Amino acid sequence: MKINTLFNQDRAVFSFEVFPPKKDSPIESVYGKLEEICALNPDFVSVTYGAGGSGAHSRTCEIASKIKHGFHVESVAHLTCVNSTRAMIDETLDDFKAHGIENILALRGDYTEGVEPQKDFRYASELCAYIKSKGDFDVSGACYPEAHAESADEIEDVLNLKKKVDAGAGHLISQLFFDNALFYRFLERVKIARINVPIEAGIMPVTNKRQIERMVSLCGASLPPKFAKMMQRYESKPEALRDAGIAYAVEQIVDLLSNGVDGIHLYTMNNPYVAEKITRAVEKLL
Repeated sequence: MKINTLFNQDRAVFSFEVFPPKKDSPIESVYGKLEEICALNPDFVSVTYGAGGSGAHSRTCEIASKIKHGFHVESVAHLTCVNSTRAMIDETLDDFKAHGIENILALRGDYTEGVEPQKDFRYASELCAYIKSKGDFDVSGACYPEAHAESADEIEDVLNLKKKVDAGAGHLISQLFFDNALFYRFLERVKIARINVPIEAGIMPVTNKRQIERMVSLCGASLPPKFAKMMQRYESKPEALRDAGIAYAVEQIVDLLSNGVDGIHLYTMNNPYVAEKITRAVEKLL
């Protein structure tokens, strides 16, 4: 099933993101958690290409296939290109096709320190166009409510996003954010740029302080005062911070759904407890 068809329904799409285990862990080590997450019946589950763009495509493909054929939930496989040649991308696309993976989230990926990037694909827009030329894949792209860290400003960022959509990205998933006002301003810029594809809001529930500090350092998301106070108040109480983080994410989602967003993409961090708590809190609102 193509992801784009999900947005033809008269309701918001609700989806999850999961990630493969570390290289030194067997791939089966995540299947129990993924089965619990898929049992929540999301519209689809996306599978990352490994933290920081690392990791072999085979693990992403295998997990995406397991989600689709084993747990019977549609899957989206992430694909990065910064460290891939055209031949490597061809091999990955062939693997996806052989496993029945129809949906791909096309990403440039992060530069790796000490590793010279390949030159066949400089931007995600180039990867989007190439995937569309290689088969009947449904291609999604990423977007950045606070602008990509490498963009000169918000205008350059939205113009680059327009290139990505024009290249074939038919659906966008946003980077995580903690201030809905920033997301609404981003949607205004998107509208002015005449980008007319569904956009899912990426929401990450905070479960521990270390996790959020790492994610913010990677993506540069700003922390509103309300969120910072929550972290400061409960940082020494792990269960309290987890529950406060869940409550904050639910509050974000309720506001977003009330304002008619196309969908919510929940960064589950492979945590069934958190995914279930949030799903049960908002499922009647979708």
